[in-house]
Amino acid sequence: MPIPEDVTGEEVDKDVRQELMSLPKTLAGDVARNLVMVARLLDEEPEKAYGYSRVALRLASRVAAVREAAGFAAYAVGKYGEALAEFRAARRMTGSVELWPVMADCERGLGRPEKALAMAGEPEVQKLDRAGQVEMRLVAAGARRDMGQADAAVVTLQSPELASTAVHPWTARLRYAYADALLAVGREEEARDWFAKALEADQGGTTDASDRLAELDGVEFTDVLEESGEVDEENDAENDAEGAGTDSGERPEKG
Repeated sequence: MPIPEDVTGEEVDKDVRQELMSLPKTLAGDVARNLVMVARLLDEEPEKAYGYSRVALRLASRVAAVREAAGFAAYAVGKYGEALAEFRAARRMTGSVELWPVMADCERGLGRPEKALAMAGEPEVQKLDRAGQVEMRLVAAGARRDMGQADAAVVTLQSPELASTAVHPWTARLRYAYADALLAVGREEEARDWFAKALEADQGGTTDASDRLAELDGVEFTDVLEESGEVDEENDAENDAEGAGTDSGERPEKG
């Protein structure tokens, strides 16, 4: 797959670069450039990111960073079985528990919420940092909802992190998930408050909390550009009709 000339491979993290040092220099550079493309495209063009991840995997399947990148690319396009296999491989290579929450979420994607919930109770969770534990809580709550246990999902999300007024990278998503869980059990007023709190913490625009708030408030947004386009089309149609009438021999009456 083509790689832009401005991508040198030097953009990868120091830790990844360290891992790639086990490869011949030219090969390491090729792998690094493909990993850069995966990172660049993962959010906006996941299918392309997946393609680059497969190239990197073909070149260096014994590098943990490559297996991890391949896992996230597969996860982004909904290939949960493949993603889980890659995450497991990366974990075997590094011994790290960092991928535990996303591995559990893959189990959800595969239609096995019970397995995801079981993973939430494993000792590995205690080894996660705070962000990882929040991610695990989000996955567990999602699994509860998958299993039809909406009230239990609400309880699962209640935590010191949710109660905290401090804002962390995961705060908006946690508050949003809690609001959504409350809404699912009919607690609309509380849900509205928590969507507002999620919006307050959502500095990077990672949720659609503003849209959910507007929906609860009964606010409807009009696409001005779309309306303008419709008006232009109507005017064009009217002008075409008038032109057709003139061409057919019709003339304005003389006064």
